[in-house]
Amino acid sequence: MASPEPEAPTPARSRAKDHSPWNWLLFIPIVVPLIPAFFNADSPRLFGFPRFYWLQLAWILLGVGTTTLVYQMTKKRGDR
Repeated sequence: MASPEPEAPTPARSRAKDHSPWNWLLFIPIVVPLIPAFFNADSPRLFGFPRFYWLQLAWILLGVGTTTLVYQMTKKRGDR
């Protein structure tokens, strides 16, 4: 019994060529926490925490929200 011919290997995917303008939004969670004016004061306090601590949590939410938005706007609709 003859063995079936091996299938030709599919070419490896090259780098993604996604030049969507939505990707520029990913700079927001990188640049915004680097602005020192946001951390220059102790007040306002939120639940007794100084501004620095609750802003750290806000930056995490900003990053997650921005990344989710960019992903939803740039994912390919036909690919599964």
